[in-house]
Amino acid sequence: MLFEDRFEAGRVLASKLSEFSGRDDVVVLALPRGGVPVGYEVARALKAQLDIFVVRKLGTPGQEELAMGALASGGVTVLNREVIQALGIPQQTIEAVVAREEKELERREREYRGERPAVNIRGRTAILVDDGLATGSSMRVAAKALRKEAAAEIVVAVPVASPSTCAEFETEVDRVVCAITPEPFWAVGQWYRDFSQTTDEEVRDLLARAASASLPRAA
Repeated sequence: MLFEDRFEAGRVLASKLSEFSGRDDVVVLALPRGGVPVGYEVARALKAQLDIFVVRKLGTPGQEELAMGALASGGVTVLNREVIQALGIPQQTIEAVVAREEKELERREREYRGERPAVNIRGRTAILVDDGLATGSSMRVAAKALRKEAAAEIVVAVPVASPSTCAEFETEVDRVVCAITPEPFWAVGQWYRDFSQTTDEEVRDLLARAASASLPRAA
């Protein structure tokens, strides 16, 4: 199966999540940028709130591609102690990297959300949405962050994922919904006819449209 674009993928995914429709305790959290068009369609179908959940990698000094942890919306930090200990990274270095990435995360949230406050997650069912899962590293950090923010239930939902990654998440969150799990799986983009990059402007527009719709508001 090929999805026409992320919007169609969102509609297909929403059909797998009908049990969450109309519940005022449900919030859809999309990982920007590619997850936002998917999340928009899911939130619209479920009559749920839509918000973003930003994840920033904490790169090790001099080896930025090697993550020593990650930072997520709400200021939640998840550290990889094995990497930190193996490289002997001092606490002051960790704090400096976290401070820098916190500023960038906050900038991105303002860029996307504007003056709208973040959705209240505590005690609610959070449906984490992206356009697909390959390694699932960003989604994994987001799920851990939501645990720390006291979400009542965490659901990972994606249109497409590798079978192994989808199976791995079943032990990490409360529910996993992968619309299709093709094998062999090489990359998320191969399952979309149109996988062009979602722009910042599109993210802002979709969040604004969702916020102005007749959706339930956080308590």
